[in-house]
This record gives sequence, structure tokens and C-alpha cells, in this order.
Amino acid sequence: MSALLEVQDLRVTIGSTAAVRGASLAVNKGETHCLVGESGCGKSITALSVMGLLPRGAKRETTALRFAGEEIGHFGEREMSRLRGDRMAMIFQEPMTSLNPAYTVGSQMTEVLRRHRGTPRAQAVDRAAELLARVGITAPGLRLGQYPHQLSGGLRQRVMIAMALMCDPELLIADEPTTALDVTVQAQILRLLATLQKDLGLGILLITHDLGIVARVADRVSVMYAGEVVESAPTATLFAAPEHPYTRGLLSCVPVPGKVKRDEPLGSIPGVVPRMRPGFTGCGFRDRCGQASPACEGTLPRQQAGPDHELLCTLAPGWHGRNAA
Repeated sequence: MSALLEVQDLRVTIGSTAAVRGASLAVNKGETHCLVGESGCGKSITALSVMGLLPRGAKRETTALRFAGEEIGHFGEREMSRLRGDRMAMIFQEPMTSLNPAYTVGSQMTEVLRRHRGTPRAQAVDRAAELLARVGITAPGLRLGQYPHQLSGGLRQRVMIAMALMCDPELLIADEPTTALDVTVQAQILRLLATLQKDLGLGILLITHDLGIVARVADRVSVMYAGEVVESAPTATLFAAPEHPYTRGLLSCVPVPGKVKRDEPLGSIPGVVPRMRPGFTGCGFRDRCGQASPACEGTLPRQQAGPDHELLCTLAPGWHGRNAA
């Protein structure tokens, strides 16, 4: 089965920074693919690259960027603007800065459908009200006449989800959609996305740094560090048998009920994500890695750690088990 979204060897340079360095991933229809990593690893830039929304001055190069089997890497702004909001949509991290404060919720939602499908205004309003109700917003007719500042954070995020679904997209990219929400609303939003995916068959690329979210909703996980996808595997495989030192470090930072004893320090990864410059070679994690060797300064081999489990590292799969022995 061909992937709904396929990204091969994506490279993005912004000024003197190599924001993404050869990242590859694929999202299938009906699948939730989580892209995880610390802030500054290139997750959001990867999403913006796919949507054609990179900041001015950014340079993007790819071996392939395909959507529904069609190469879109060469698309100009006019072609991408026809695709965005129609067959592929994005939910941004902070809805208050993504929604226009000068326009009502209804005018912003109906604009999407009228622009892409030429739908009459009355039908577009009905569709907007239907979707607001579907994402759990009561009195949708009233909400359509309100402005973004009149809504809570959770309601604004639901509006963003409803707006993204106006044209029944095939692919939904969600960039940390629950970061600014409290845990109760966060759980509601995640359940909502899961329900909508099941009902509509959406392919979802979910960007997050919260491994708890990943464990609950992801079918597949790609771990990103310093602009590279260093490990990718089905969710159960990644949590049960992580191979890359960075992935293992991330998982060690998560408290596990029943295993982490009271007053014992949690796991941590020393240092910070480095700023990568164009031309940098080798592993970006080597200065923070306890397993680093001179080989980490050269070309990194992409290895198979198991069925559908890829690893970008000089260490052979299973190295941690041998070290423990």
C-alpha cells in the first residue's frame, strides 16, 4: 500500500542553521504517525515544509515529497494554496495566534469551504455549525457569531479542528494541538481526534514532545533529533525495545507508576539540542551520548533493528542488552 504522505530526505536551511537534515517519514491513510523530540529538533519545520508554509528565506530540498502518490515538492504557491485547507489541513500549536481576532468564527470557517469548493454562504454556514457540533461545541449557531477572544482555549482548539475538517481532508497535520490546554481538555481533544480519524479515515501526522500522548494515540512513532529522524518504529515496538540512545534517554525521563520510587531522581539527558550548521556531518547527539565514539563523526548507517524498525546510529541493534550482560 502506497503512503498517503511520503517525505524522503527532507533538508531545510534557514540562514546559517540546518533546521532539517535529511529527514524521511511516511503517513498511511487511517494512521496516526507521531513525530516526537525536544523543542528545537525540527518537528514543526518539517510540518511547515510539507504544507509549503516555511518562513521567507528558508530553503527546502527533498528527494521526494509525495501526497496521495503525486509529487508536490515542485508545486508553486498557487498550487499549494489549492491543496492547503482542502485535501490536506493543519492544526497549529496556538489557536489564539492562528485565528484572526478581527473576524468571527463563522466567517473564518465558511471562508475555507467557499474558497476551495465555491459553496454558497448558507450551505457553508450549515456545514460550519454541523462540524462545531461534531467536535463537541454546544450552541454552535451562537459560537459562529463570536470572536476568538470570546472563547476559552479548549473551545478555540476545537474550532481549529472543525475548520481543518471543513473540506474533508485526507491528511491532517496537528502541531502540538494540546500543549496550551489543561489535562482534562487535553484528553478530550485527543479522544476527539481519535474519533474523527475512525469516522473519516484521516491520516494524521501528530507532532508532540509528550510521550504519554504518543503511547495513547500513535500507530507509529518517528523520533527526531537535530533535524534527523534517528529512529522509527510501530509504537508498541518503540516503547518495548528502543534502540537509539536518544530514544532510550527520552523514555528514561518518563516516570512509570510502580517502578519509579519516591524521592528518587528521574532520568535526564545532559545538555541541550545543538544548533546545526550547514555541512555538519555525523551524529548530532554525540556530544550528549554516553555511547559516543569517533565513528559518530562520520556517515551514519541506517539500520534495521527489526521488522519495520529503523535506526540511524553507529551502534548495532541490541547494543544495550550486550552492555548490560
